[in-house]
Amino acid sequence: MRILILLIALSIMIFLAYTINSAWQQTAQTQFKDTSTEVIQKVTSFNAEQIQPLPLETKFPTSKVNLGKRLFNDPQLSRDKSISCASCHNLTTDGTDDRSTSLGIEGRTGEANAPTVFNSGFNFSQFWDGRAATLEEQAVGPIHNPVEMDADWKLILPRLLADKKYQYDFNKIYTDGLTAENIVDAIATFERTLTTPNSKFDRYLRGDKDALNKQQLEGYQRFKDYGCISCHQGINIGGNMFQRIGILQEYFKGKVKKTIDMGRFNITGREEDKHVFKVPGLRNVAVTGPYLHDGSITELSEVIQIMGKYQLGRILSDEDTLLILAFLSSLTGEWQGKLLQ
Repeated sequence: MRILILLIALSIMIFLAYTINSAWQQTAQTQFKDTSTEVIQKVTSFNAEQIQPLPLETKFPTSKVNLGKRLFNDPQLSRDKSISCASCHNLTTDGTDDRSTSLGIEGRTGEANAPTVFNSGFNFSQFWDGRAATLEEQAVGPIHNPVEMDADWKLILPRLLADKKYQYDFNKIYTDGLTAENIVDAIATFERTLTTPNSKFDRYLRGDKDALNKQQLEGYQRFKDYGCISCHQGINIGGNMFQRIGILQEYFKGKVKKTIDMGRFNITGREEDKHVFKVPGLRNVAVTGPYLHDGSITELSEVIQIMGKYQLGRILSDEDTLLILAFLSSLTGEWQGKLLQ
């Protein structure tokens, strides 16, 4: 009976995931309003698989992207001018800071592990608890967060307005010039260009059947057979639904609970949202540790076993773990023509 219930639950999750993914595809031109129709077609033309490859390119106004890039790297957005967006989302490595939890101004730390910024534009919401519906909303969060950048617009706007280059660029791009809304719009536009296409698995999805080795293919099959794909599918191999940690066994039992462990409950206050999080996308997961919402796990193989036990009710063998790990290694993509490290 328990197996039957599990199968029914997985079927429902797959149906919901397809529904969400289809909705994302239908609205992609709105979310990526400067992306060409050709690119959207590239995204949506692989419906035979539950996972779709990333578009090989995205097109946004160069001037706005460059402005967003400068803002993304500018520590003036923090109160003491010590950190920038790039401090926690390092684009020279994997789009994270490789820490369990990030360092804010004056060495302050929060409870959340910083997700990679790469491919974040494909998520249906932002942050682990999904409290931001868009990248624009997400960009505001760290700026105001007291344990991150701890700034406000009354502090930031005069700083940037004193910069003639910023004034010129904003006036050229936006009719109302340099405003808080336009700052986050430029940052979000830049972030939407941070995609990592051309992974081995994407090449496989595009028809190169030699892109994956035997282990990776077997790992992909087990990834599907065991039900991992019920939550990790779509263009970002996740990032398109919420799920509770501990579906079949209580993950947090006996652990010292932190505020972040409550997940979406912190946002909604609803009992059913306790320990519910946005399912993370798995692209580049082999290089974006440490893992989970609190960065408490350093080894990806351990995460695989945890997910098997608590989400799927399955004790994975060493062989299962190694094969799925091999598959996940094929999800590492390229940034500016180089494989992420």
